[in-house]
Amino acid sequence: MNLEIKKSIKPINYFSAIDLLEKRLENLYKNKDKELIWILEHDEIFTAGTSYKENEILDNSINLIKTNRGGKITCHSPGQLICYFVLDLRKKKDIRKFISCIEKTIIETLKEYKIETFSDKNNIGIWHKKNKTVNKVAAIGVRVKKWIAYHGFAINIDNNLNQYKKIIPCGVKDKGVTNLISIAKNDYSNLDNLLIEKFISNLEI
Repeated sequence: MNLEIKKSIKPINYFSAIDLLEKRLENLYKNKDKELIWILEHDEIFTAGTSYKENEILDNSINLIKTNRGGKITCHSPGQLICYFVLDLRKKKDIRKFISCIEKTIIETLKEYKIETFSDKNNIGIWHKKNKTVNKVAAIGVRVKKWIAYHGFAINIDNNLNQYKKIIPCGVKDKGVTNLISIAKNDYSNLDNLLIEKFISNLEI
């Protein structure tokens, strides 16, 4: 793979990030740039995908940013690992397989911390079950344009979960949201490196 790995330490402005992804997509389509995997954080922001509904906003004081990714409303904030990408699917042209690759990557990464999670064909994302309660620990929102996939996924590590009370996260009413530190108090400082390693490995299969 002709791939750039980018890791940002300081929080990145949401609009700047999406602008960079859009430009990278156009350049990649013209074979003028590399594919990209980018690990970052955002300051607190609520974003809505193309299938969200107004009644999923529970607190009208939030500033909701409408995006062109798939999915519904989610919250980004410090303590959440975001993995954006611009990846070329022109040779494979299989979106379902690509989403499965993302799901597998997150599940395998969290297994390294002895955290068992699973995907759900009816509710996109990665879920954790504890005492019969099912909570989302990672959200996935992808857009494919010209057979190039971009946007990405987010894993909750130690972010403020109270912010999710202002929305119906991802439009799912009967399940909650959690983060890794609530599940197991591990050192997650190397999670980004593990994630990148497994993502690249799964992409090449």
